[in-house]
Amino acid sequence: SESLVVCDVDEDLVKKLRAFRFRKETNNAAIVMKIDKDKQLVILDEEHEVGFLLLSLSPGTFVVYSYKYQHDDGRVSYPLCFIFSSPVGCRPEQQMMYAGSKNKLVQTVELTKVFEIRNTEDLTEEWLREKLGFFR
Repeated sequence: SESLVVCDVDEDLVKKLRAFRFRKETNNAAIVMKIDKDKQLVILDEEHEVGFLLLSLSPGTFVVYSYKYQHDDGRVSYPLCFIFSSPVGCRPEQQMMYAGSKNKLVQTVELTKVFEIRNTEDLTEEWLREKLGFFR
């Protein structure tokens, strides 16, 4: 039986994500990552400084999103959200590699706000605000 492949996280990407956590800018920004199957690494795909509407998510990618969150009581925070969409219609071992690599990425970068989105069309600001509402 094939053993489960869990991809490591590219070292430069880990550094970039740690720096991203402590960024001083107050705008929304995203780091999009994907799996390089040949190298068995989670690597940087692209970086954006974006308003929410421009954030698109392809199935099988991971996004760390720094979001300017306006609370109902007027406070503003900048949660680091990890959003992922499992690859659709691929072989079970690919899905398992994706899931295991996602867990490793979350642990490596110590992310706490982890959200899965089934249908990437559903990725809206309302969706994220609703998810963040569970964290007070």
